[in-house]
Amino acid sequence: MTGRRRSDEHDWLGLTEASSVVGVSPATLRRWSDTGRIKTFTTPGGHRRFSRAALERLLPRDRERRPTFAVLGVTPERVARACRRQVRRSTADVPWLLSLDDRQRELFREHGRRLAASLLRYLDVDRPQEQEKQLKEASAEAAEYGREAAALGLSLSQSVEGFLRFRSPFIAEMAAVARRRGLDTAEATELLQTAEQAMDHLLVATMTGHGAGSAGDGLESERTAG
Repeated sequence: MTGRRRSDEHDWLGLTEASSVVGVSPATLRRWSDTGRIKTFTTPGGHRRFSRAALERLLPRDRERRPTFAVLGVTPERVARACRRQVRRSTADVPWLLSLDDRQRELFREHGRRLAASLLRYLDVDRPQEQEKQLKEASAEAAEYGREAAALGLSLSQSVEGFLRFRSPFIAEMAAVARRRGLDTAEATELLQTAEQAMDHLLVATMTGHGAGSAGDGLESERTAG
Protein backbone atom coordinates (compact mmCIF):
# COMPACT_ATOMS: atom_id res chain seq x y z
CA MET A 1 0.00 0.00 0.00
CA THR A 2 2.88 2.35 0.76
CA GLY A 3 4.25 1.91 -2.77
CA ARG A 4 0.80 2.60 -4.23
CA ARG A 5 0.47 5.85 -2.31
CA ARG A 6 3.97 6.95 -3.34
CA SER A 7 3.11 6.32 -7.00
CA ASP A 8 -0.15 8.24 -6.69
CA GLU A 9 1.64 11.18 -5.12
CA HIS A 10 4.04 11.39 -8.06
CA ASP A 11 1.07 11.43 -10.47
CA TRP A 12 -0.24 14.66 -8.92
CA LEU A 13 1.81 17.81 -9.33
CA GLY A 14 1.84 21.19 -7.69
CA LEU A 15 1.21 24.38 -9.65
CA THR A 16 4.85 25.25 -10.38
CA GLU A 17 5.85 21.75 -11.47
CA ALA A 18 2.65 21.33 -13.50
CA SER A 19 3.20 24.60 -15.35
CA SER A 20 6.68 23.49 -16.37
CA VAL A 21 5.29 20.25 -17.82
CA VAL A 22 3.06 22.08 -20.29
CA GLY A 23 5.33 25.10 -20.75
CA VAL A 24 2.97 27.83 -19.59
CA SER A 25 3.08 30.23 -16.69
CA PRO A 26 1.51 29.30 -13.33
CA ALA A 27 -1.01 32.12 -13.87
CA THR A 28 -2.11 30.60 -17.19
CA LEU A 29 -2.44 27.14 -15.70
CA ARG A 30 -4.43 28.57 -12.78
CA ARG A 31 -6.78 30.26 -15.27
CA TRP A 32 -7.20 26.97 -17.19
CA SER A 33 -8.13 25.33 -13.92
CA ASP A 34 -10.65 28.06 -13.06
CA THR A 35 -12.36 27.72 -16.46
CA GLY A 36 -12.47 23.92 -16.32
CA ARG A 37 -10.05 23.35 -19.17
CA ILE A 38 -8.06 21.06 -16.89
CA LYS A 39 -9.34 19.31 -13.78
CA THR A 40 -7.62 19.68 -10.43
CA PHE A 41 -8.24 18.96 -6.81
CA THR A 42 -7.45 21.18 -3.87
CA THR A 43 -5.64 19.87 -0.80
CA PRO A 44 -6.94 20.61 2.71
CA GLY A 45 -4.21 23.24 2.87
CA GLY A 46 -5.66 25.03 -0.18
CA HIS A 47 -3.04 23.99 -2.75
CA ARG A 48 -4.01 22.85 -6.23
CA ARG A 49 -2.86 19.51 -7.54
CA PHE A 50 -2.80 18.64 -11.24
CA SER A 51 -2.99 15.20 -12.80
CA ARG A 52 0.15 14.41 -14.80
CA ALA A 53 -1.96 12.40 -17.28
CA ALA A 54 -4.31 15.36 -17.84
CA LEU A 55 -1.35 17.68 -18.34
CA GLU A 56 0.24 15.36 -20.88
CA ARG A 57 -3.00 15.34 -22.89
CA LEU A 58 -2.45 19.07 -23.47
CA LEU A 59 0.87 18.36 -25.20
CA PRO A 60 1.11 17.69 -28.95
CA ARG A 61 0.85 13.97 -29.75
CA ASP A 62 3.48 12.15 -31.80
CA ARG A 63 1.07 11.06 -34.53
CA GLU A 64 0.36 12.23 -38.05
CA ARG A 65 -3.33 13.04 -37.51
CA ARG A 66 -6.04 12.67 -34.92
CA PRO A 67 -8.00 9.40 -34.68
CA THR A 68 -11.09 9.11 -36.89
CA PHE A 69 -14.51 9.70 -35.41
CA ALA A 70 -15.24 5.97 -35.67
CA VAL A 71 -12.23 5.28 -33.43
CA LEU A 72 -13.33 8.07 -31.08
CA GLY A 73 -16.82 6.55 -30.84
CA VAL A 74 -18.59 9.47 -32.53
CA THR A 75 -21.52 8.74 -34.83
CA PRO A 76 -23.82 11.02 -36.86
CA GLU A 77 -26.77 9.78 -34.79
CA ARG A 78 -25.08 10.81 -31.55
CA VAL A 79 -24.21 14.26 -32.88
CA ALA A 80 -27.72 14.73 -34.30
CA ARG A 81 -29.24 13.78 -30.92
CA ALA A 82 -27.05 16.33 -29.16
CA CYS A 83 -28.21 19.00 -31.61
CA ARG A 84 -31.88 18.05 -31.14
CA ARG A 85 -31.57 18.24 -27.36
CA GLN A 86 -30.24 21.78 -27.66
CA VAL A 87 -33.01 22.77 -30.08
CA ARG A 88 -35.69 21.38 -27.75
CA ARG A 89 -34.33 23.46 -24.88
CA SER A 90 -34.60 26.63 -26.94
CA THR A 91 -37.88 25.94 -28.74
CA ALA A 92 -39.84 28.21 -26.42
CA ASP A 93 -37.62 31.12 -27.49
CA VAL A 94 -38.35 30.54 -31.19
CA PRO A 95 -42.10 30.92 -31.88
CA TRP A 96 -41.97 29.68 -35.48
CA LEU A 97 -40.53 26.35 -34.35
CA LEU A 98 -43.70 25.76 -32.33
CA SER A 99 -45.81 26.22 -35.44
CA LEU A 100 -44.22 23.29 -37.31
CA ASP A 101 -46.26 20.11 -37.50
CA ASP A 102 -44.85 16.63 -36.88
CA ARG A 103 -44.08 16.00 -40.55
CA GLN A 104 -42.20 19.28 -40.88
CA ARG A 105 -40.24 18.63 -37.68
CA GLU A 106 -39.24 15.19 -38.94
CA LEU A 107 -38.18 16.75 -42.23
CA PHE A 108 -35.81 19.12 -40.45
CA ARG A 109 -34.56 16.34 -38.16
CA GLU A 110 -33.68 14.24 -41.20
CA HIS A 111 -31.79 17.18 -42.71
CA GLY A 112 -29.92 17.47 -39.42
CA ARG A 113 -28.94 13.79 -39.45
CA ARG A 114 -27.73 13.90 -43.05
CA LEU A 115 -25.89 17.17 -42.50
CA ALA A 116 -24.15 15.77 -39.40
CA ALA A 117 -23.08 12.68 -41.34
CA SER A 118 -21.68 14.77 -44.21
CA LEU A 119 -19.81 17.07 -41.84
CA LEU A 120 -18.25 14.21 -39.90
CA ARG A 121 -17.05 12.62 -43.13
CA TYR A 122 -15.64 15.97 -44.24
CA LEU A 123 -13.79 16.47 -40.94
CA ASP A 124 -12.37 12.95 -41.07
CA VAL A 125 -10.77 12.97 -44.52
CA ASP A 126 -7.34 14.45 -45.16
CA ARG A 127 -7.14 14.35 -48.98
CA PRO A 128 -8.11 17.68 -50.59
CA GLN A 129 -10.18 16.09 -53.37
CA GLU A 130 -12.15 13.97 -50.90
CA GLN A 131 -12.62 16.97 -48.61
CA GLU A 132 -14.02 18.97 -51.51
CA LYS A 133 -16.42 16.14 -52.37
CA GLN A 134 -17.72 15.85 -48.82
CA LEU A 135 -18.10 19.62 -48.44
CA LYS A 136 -20.11 19.71 -51.69
CA GLU A 137 -22.42 17.01 -50.32
CA ALA A 138 -22.89 18.93 -47.08
CA SER A 139 -23.48 22.16 -49.02
CA ALA A 140 -26.13 20.47 -51.16
CA GLU A 141 -27.89 19.30 -47.99
CA ALA A 142 -27.74 22.81 -46.49
CA ALA A 143 -29.09 24.33 -49.71
CA GLU A 144 -31.95 21.82 -49.75
CA TYR A 145 -32.80 22.80 -46.17
CA GLY A 146 -32.88 26.45 -47.28
CA ARG A 147 -35.18 25.67 -50.22
CA GLU A 148 -37.58 23.64 -48.10
CA ALA A 149 -37.62 26.32 -45.40
CA ALA A 150 -38.60 28.86 -48.06
CA ALA A 151 -41.31 26.50 -49.35
CA LEU A 152 -42.75 26.36 -45.83
CA GLY A 153 -42.98 30.14 -45.81
CA LEU A 154 -40.08 30.75 -43.44
CA SER A 155 -38.27 34.03 -43.95
CA LEU A 156 -34.54 34.16 -44.66
CA SER A 157 -33.83 35.27 -41.09
CA GLN A 158 -35.90 32.40 -39.69
CA SER A 159 -34.13 29.90 -41.95
CA VAL A 160 -30.74 31.23 -40.86
CA GLU A 161 -31.86 31.06 -37.24
CA GLY A 162 -32.83 27.43 -37.75
CA PHE A 163 -29.41 26.66 -39.22
CA LEU A 164 -27.65 28.38 -36.31
CA ARG A 165 -29.68 26.20 -33.91
CA PHE A 166 -27.88 23.26 -35.53
CA ARG A 167 -24.48 24.93 -35.83
CA SER A 168 -24.03 25.87 -32.18
CA PRO A 169 -24.64 22.41 -30.63
CA PHE A 170 -22.62 20.72 -33.40
CA ILE A 171 -19.56 22.83 -32.56
CA ALA A 172 -20.19 22.25 -28.85
CA GLU A 173 -20.32 18.49 -29.43
CA MET A 174 -17.00 18.61 -31.31
CA ALA A 175 -15.46 20.47 -28.36
CA ALA A 176 -16.89 17.87 -25.97
CA VAL A 177 -15.44 15.06 -28.09
CA ALA A 178 -12.03 16.72 -27.95
CA ARG A 179 -12.23 16.87 -24.15
CA ARG A 180 -13.67 13.39 -23.60
CA ARG A 181 -11.27 11.62 -25.95
CA GLY A 182 -8.17 13.46 -24.84
CA LEU A 183 -7.23 15.19 -28.10
CA ASP A 184 -4.19 17.38 -27.64
CA THR A 185 -4.48 21.14 -27.96
CA ALA A 186 -3.28 21.24 -31.58
CA GLU A 187 -5.71 18.50 -32.65
CA ALA A 188 -8.65 20.08 -30.85
CA THR A 189 -7.89 23.53 -32.25
CA GLU A 190 -7.62 22.24 -35.81
CA LEU A 191 -10.85 20.26 -35.45
CA LEU A 192 -12.85 23.24 -34.19
CA GLN A 193 -11.37 25.70 -36.69
CA THR A 194 -12.12 23.36 -39.60
CA ALA A 195 -15.66 22.78 -38.32
CA GLU A 196 -16.26 26.53 -37.99
CA GLN A 197 -14.99 27.19 -41.52
CA ALA A 198 -17.23 24.44 -42.90
CA MET A 199 -20.22 25.89 -41.06
CA ASP A 200 -19.56 29.32 -42.61
CA HIS A 201 -19.63 27.66 -46.03
CA LEU A 202 -22.86 25.82 -45.22
CA LEU A 203 -24.54 28.98 -43.94
CA VAL A 204 -23.95 30.60 -47.33
CA ALA A 205 -25.36 27.48 -49.01
CA THR A 206 -28.46 27.69 -46.80
CA MET A 207 -29.04 31.32 -47.74
CA THR A 208 -28.51 30.56 -51.43
CA GLY A 209 -30.95 27.67 -51.25
CA HIS A 210 -33.54 29.86 -49.55
CA GLY A 211 -33.14 32.47 -52.26
CA ALA A 212 -33.63 29.85 -54.97
CA GLY A 213 -36.70 28.49 -53.20
CA SER A 214 -38.22 31.94 -52.80
CA ALA A 215 -37.59 32.75 -56.46
CA GLY A 216 -39.17 29.47 -57.50
CA ASP A 217 -42.28 30.20 -55.42
CA GLY A 218 -42.52 33.62 -57.05
CA LEU A 219 -42.37 32.19 -60.55
CA GLU A 220 -44.96 29.58 -59.68
CA SER A 221 -47.28 32.28 -58.34
CA GLU A 222 -46.87 34.29 -61.56
CA ARG A 223 -47.67 31.24 -63.70
CA THR A 224 -50.72 30.50 -61.58
CA ALA A 225 -51.92 34.09 -61.82
CA GLY A 226 -51.37 34.09 -65.57
